[in-house]
Amino acid sequence: MLEVTALGWTLTIGVIVALLALDLTLGVVRPHVVGFREAAGWSIFYIAVAIAFGLVFANVAGWGFGTEYFAGYIVEKSLSVDNLFVFVIIMSTFAVPERYQQEVLTFGIIIALVLRVIFIALGATLLNLFSFMFLIFGLILIYTAVQLFRHRDEDPSIEDNALVKAGRRLLPVTEDYVDGKMITRIDGKRMVTPLFLVLLAIGSTDILFALDSIPAVFGVTEEAYIVFVANAFALLGLRALFFLVKGLLDRLVYLSTGLAVILAFIGVKLVLHWAHKDLSDSVPEVGTPVSLAVIIGILVVTTVASLIKSGRNPSLKAHAGSLRSNPEREHQE
Repeated sequence: MLEVTALGWTLTIGVIVALLALDLTLGVVRPHVVGFREAAGWSIFYIAVAIAFGLVFANVAGWGFGTEYFAGYIVEKSLSVDNLFVFVIIMSTFAVPERYQQEVLTFGIIIALVLRVIFIALGATLLNLFSFMFLIFGLILIYTAVQLFRHRDEDPSIEDNALVKAGRRLLPVTEDYVDGKMITRIDGKRMVTPLFLVLLAIGSTDILFALDSIPAVFGVTEEAYIVFVANAFALLGLRALFFLVKGLLDRLVYLSTGLAVILAFIGVKLVLHWAHKDLSDSVPEVGTPVSLAVIIGILVVTTVASLIKSGRNPSLKAHAGSLRSNPEREHQE
């Protein structure tokens, strides 16, 4: 079992908060349109930081834990790309001006990080108290994988989001973005701007992604510390990655299928782990190196197949996938 001292936790959280503050400064204090070169530079920086941390961590804690970290990071990074997909849909739905997209992304990442800390603490506690939670988590992931595969050619309905609908119904909303403010006064009346509704949509979406991603990463490691750092480093680079790949996202036509396969694989791995612990030692388990190889393999095949397919048929457009059917899409069809 991995033992992390209070100093280790403090230093780790300090580094993550510093990087988050840097992201907040770039995205909120200095809003601007992000070009490809800037996005590429910051994306490389955050990936390099995550890899450097993994190498240092592996040398200190051992390569067994290091492998778990890299497997967890890759799982969370791949799921975060689907998260980006939904961010693109939300911003398109609300017609967010480009100069405010950084602000929306940064707050979305902060919300996602806070939610994941809560779910990590809850998940680690449940797994420590009840071993059958491995079975529950596994079944949740398998169910999610089946639903995502069934609705892989759909996008989540943002306008059908309960919080957004309630916000539109209960709150006075301005017509425009009012210089990027979330709350403003017009003719002495306090009103919210569409940016407030955008954050409601992103926050509620982040809850769903946290419910999927936390069981997924617990499928490759049982260590709460590794789960936390894998999530944190995967999320920190999202702002830059959004501007880097938003043009490429439409070409990843098999992304939802690949993620569904990854979630199903990890779900089966968790069920086998539960059966090995609670039923019989003879039940085989899937080791972390095998998990890492399978996940990387699925992502490579998914990406290459997507680019070939979209290259042959440029009219094809990728979809984020949905966990339930979109009534609007069914009506259109």
